[in-house]
Amino acid sequence: MVDSLSDFLIGVHDAAIDSAVLEECTPAVLQAYVKKKVSSFNEMEAMADQLRAYGRELAQIFSCDPPQVAVEVLEDRDWSESWKVHFKPFAIVPGLVIAPTWEEYEARGDEQVIVMDPGMAFGTGHHETTRLCLELVSKAETVSAGGTMLDVGTGTGILAMAAVLFGARHAVGIDNDPEAVRAARDNCRLNDLAERIEISGRDLKTVETIFDLVTANIVHDVLLELSADLARVTGEGGSLVLSGLLEGAQCDAITRSFEEKGFHLVDTRTAGQWCALLFQNLG
Repeated sequence: MVDSLSDFLIGVHDAAIDSAVLEECTPAVLQAYVKKKVSSFNEMEAMADQLRAYGRELAQIFSCDPPQVAVEVLEDRDWSESWKVHFKPFAIVPGLVIAPTWEEYEARGDEQVIVMDPGMAFGTGHHETTRLCLELVSKAETVSAGGTMLDVGTGTGILAMAAVLFGARHAVGIDNDPEAVRAARDNCRLNDLAERIEISGRDLKTVETIFDLVTANIVHDVLLELSADLARVTGEGGSLVLSGLLEGAQCDAITRSFEEKGFHLVDTRTAGQWCALLFQNLG
């Protein structure tokens, strides 16, 4: 349940997640740091009760015991800097390395390197869904043929930057989070890709351009809400990569939705409880 609980805490409470303890503790311990003004202990307990209720729902899905939730007040400190010790260069897919700006890394052989600072945005590349998306993007013929790419919910810009490195001639990344837009633009500049990647905060509904490849690594419900527009901006014969989905019912629902819109499921990748889907627009 670690990934699902992490996504909930990040999405609902804007939490900072420390998962480094997972390798050291059994059962797993997930620490989430939330900066909020509360006037009473009851307010903190209400937040904990909300998390407990979500944990019980997840426990039914995964057929396991619900998580125990504890809350404590911590003295404020510079959390934006302290977490960086856990972010080291790593190969997200064969031949592509993600390296934070504060760690020196020299490419080996034919490796390509994305240097990045996530800032306050979501997306260091460690989440399974990012890796699954990149596996599919790297295999998409529309990318290797030099096509165009749209990344919806671009976060720190990893998928857009990788698509260009894999062969796309131009990429566009959009996100409704100003911090994500800022971080993605900075990361594109860091990697000398700003001229080939356009980052903005525009809404998908306002996008009129048709793309050879469209990616969206978000969550199931949002993908369903955006399904008509995602289908609209994917060119005939183009590729569509979707993730942020739990394997099973969520993947099945998304597959049905896009097959009804004329898309064909080409490939499915899974890691743990997560899956990513590659569709082709048959027109």
